[in-house]
Amino acid sequence: MEKHTFGKEYGFQTRAVHTGNDVDAETGAIKRPITMANSYALPYDPSDLNWSSAGKNLYTRNGGSNQQYLQEKLASLEGGEDCIVLASGVAALSGLFFALLESGDHVVFSSVTYIAVYRLLHELLKNKFHVDTTIVDTSDLEAVKKAIRPNTKLVHIETPGNPTLTISDIRAIADIAHENGALLSVDNTFASPYNQRPIELGADFTIESLTKYINGHGDAMGGAIIGKKAYLDIIRAQSQVNLGATISPFNAWLIMRGSVTLPLRMRQHNENALRVAKYLQTVKGVSFVAYPGLESHKGHDIAVKQMQGGFGGVLSFGLHADHDTYNRFVSHLKVITSAVSLGHDESLIVFLGENDERQYLYPEEFHGGFFRFSVGIEDAEDIIADLEQAFAKEGLL
Repeated sequence: MEKHTFGKEYGFQTRAVHTGNDVDAETGAIKRPITMANSYALPYDPSDLNWSSAGKNLYTRNGGSNQQYLQEKLASLEGGEDCIVLASGVAALSGLFFALLESGDHVVFSSVTYIAVYRLLHELLKNKFHVDTTIVDTSDLEAVKKAIRPNTKLVHIETPGNPTLTISDIRAIADIAHENGALLSVDNTFASPYNQRPIELGADFTIESLTKYINGHGDAMGGAIIGKKAYLDIIRAQSQVNLGATISPFNAWLIMRGSVTLPLRMRQHNENALRVAKYLQTVKGVSFVAYPGLESHKGHDIAVKQMQGGFGGVLSFGLHADHDTYNRFVSHLKVITSAVSLGHDESLIVFLGENDERQYLYPEEFHGGFFRFSVGIEDAEDIIADLEQAFAKEGLL
């Protein structure tokens, strides 16, 4: 399959539109079609084929056309040599860890990470496969240095961190990892490649939950690993073909379609989230606001250094209120939807209560429960008005 990749001589928005797309040779369609096939025609003599060969149009678990088109685009947008697209963000994280880590290896990972990462590294890989792990506040570079051991194979960070919006210095941590013979992986889901490109800051791998901003429409699931081809060939063979976490052609096509408008959507997410965060700071009943775009945020200076175009569309905030008030507040909302996930076109809010299993790892202000708020691309005035009427009904203004 001929690649149709626009390089760095083109702008990010041009690459978002054109890379991976081309005129369909058979029909003349100017958009890649959905290839809804689980098998492809074999050559005249298939006897010497490697049936587990990854990335070939042989059997869709090994790789399919729509997956390959999307991989081209994401590698270009992230500034990486190669990309693997899998069935979900968790599949991408699991695939990376499964292929890279062996019994006896050590991993340092952020104290604020997605719940699946916490369970994979703190519980499953540790208990089942004897991969040793250390949880560290990776916003503290000295703590990262102290956590490194001779057998440290990987440092994994998430910045901004989910759900506390903790910021970690990618370039500095990459230097620490590489000086000690370790690799660095960065979950970039909260930022997207529009706002932050970890590969360009020295990371070895970027992981994206494509379900979120890159798709952007709340209608498909996918995950991606971006990095050097030599490593990705190993991950593709071990974690895609043999674990079977392959993305469906339809989901790959949907995400390809959604990714075209990523730059436009992210500009609106960034603008809206900053306006909402500033508004929340003025509300008497709000106990704290966590958003890296605010000068009051502990990691603001590092975020300014490594993020571009804005600070993403997710923020967290707390209330001077009890448990029931949080739930009543959500019930008053009309524009904002109570639902998990983030990065959709619509605004989504979720109340994270006092019993989260990772609560002990969060800053103290989060311990009484809080909201994670994915600010959508609606009119900012309507989002703020929706919050304001809910605050008023609970006497929090």
